[in-house]
Amino acid sequence: MSRQIVLDTETTGLSAESGDRIIEIGCVELLNRKLTGNNLHFYINPERDSHEDALKVHGISNEFLRDKPKFAEVADEILRYLEGAEVIIHNAAFDIGFLDKELERLGRGAFTSFVDGVTDTLVMAKQLYPGKRNSLDALCDRLGVDNSGRTLHGALLDAELLADVYINLTRGQEALLIDLGDVGEQGVTGERIDLSVFDLPVLAANAQELAAHADVLAQIDKASGGKLVWQGEPAAAS
Repeated sequence: MSRQIVLDTETTGLSAESGDRIIEIGCVELLNRKLTGNNLHFYINPERDSHEDALKVHGISNEFLRDKPKFAEVADEILRYLEGAEVIIHNAAFDIGFLDKELERLGRGAFTSFVDGVTDTLVMAKQLYPGKRNSLDALCDRLGVDNSGRTLHGALLDAELLADVYINLTRGQEALLIDLGDVGEQGVTGERIDLSVFDLPVLAANAQELAAHADVLAQIDKASGGKLVWQGEPAAAS
């Protein structure tokens, strides 16, 4: 079963190296690309005040955080929740930099040593939409994800929005999946189908379709600055 955690943080400022801290962490669980509702959310006392610019972004006051748990008090619960999952983050270097610094203060290992890999949706979006704005808000607008409730940044809300964005970004993958029935402890219980008994026709593209395909590739190559890597030998028309 594929377990993924979509994660977002809010912080006192932009530089973990300069002493800025995490003030909020929000995590949303996906099992086989479906939301489970098993989410994790903490406000965290950063033991310092937020910068004025950061307050304008997240709107979480220093006073509100005074009685919240410190990162050290919730670190074990966070790591247990994340253990073994693929973690999905938008602009992962930023969040991981802060998480690494918090764990370093506790004498713990790097964040990536606790999870089964990290997927950065900002990197994905830049590859899919080169030259375009790829902020979370921009992707919500482009992919039809309702972000009307996002007046300020919030870790749990942003993680929920990012989960929808990720599912939409990778929507084409669903076409590659075949529903084989229920999966139990012994594996797939659905009946096996011998595909060799089917006579599956091969439909080749015609000249007009090949020309349209070549035109799209040329546009992508131009937009990416000549970085197109999957254009092979031209296929013969049917």
